[in-house]
Amino acid sequence: MDEQKVKSDDNISIGKNIRRIRKSRQIGQTELVRLLQLHGVSITRESLVKIERGIQHIYASQLRAIKEVLDTTYDELLK
Repeated sequence: MDEQKVKSDDNISIGKNIRRIRKSRQIGQTELVRLLQLHGVSITRESLVKIERGIQHIYASQLRAIKEVLDTTYDELLK
């Protein structure tokens, strides 16, 4: 079964929210990618950059892992 992709729209910018939360935690992109990989999520820094810029969809498993690594909520990621 294919994994569900989550797409931002005009009202919700998941990538910008990830970037804002990541920066507030003082975590660099490379460090976040490393932490996600330790959680078993296959992602590259280039993919993270595209997700944060809103030009690449994020997979549900990536979103869940980012929520856990950044110690945040779905509400915070999706607002």
